[in-house]
Amino acid sequence: MIELRENVLCVEDYLAIRAKVGWKVLSQSQAEKALDNSLFVLSAYDDGELVGMGRIVGDGAVICYVQDLIVVPRVQGNHIGSMILEHLKAYVSSLRMEHTEMMFCLMCAKGREQFYEKHGFFARPTPNLGPGMMQYISDDK
Repeated sequence: MIELRENVLCVEDYLAIRAKVGWKVLSQSQAEKALDNSLFVLSAYDDGELVGMGRIVGDGAVICYVQDLIVVPRVQGNHIGSMILEHLKAYVSSLRMEHTEMMFCLMCAKGREQFYEKHGFFARPTPNLGPGMMQYISDDK
């Protein structure tokens, strides 16, 4: 049975679960600051083992982003990602001020578009919105 825990993920576990899916390596201090500055961090455990996580970043009033939605490969396909995403959405909904609209956004990993579309997200560009864009800032640039 999957147990969801809020705002308890430690830096070591965060770095370890990122490594399990082959994501970019972060420094210890980067990971610590990322977790500390998150609005909300949700962890999923299967018999005490961390098998998934997601976090919310943003301003909590106008826009929130899903960041680092991870499910370890051996349990993918068991609806853990959906469970995490729905819990994250409920958290963001709880922040929304009455009579306002909150933007709930994410940057989708390649090949995961259908998963997010199933949960009500739409791809950009649209007739009214341009494409999502980004850049990396590092010592090399």
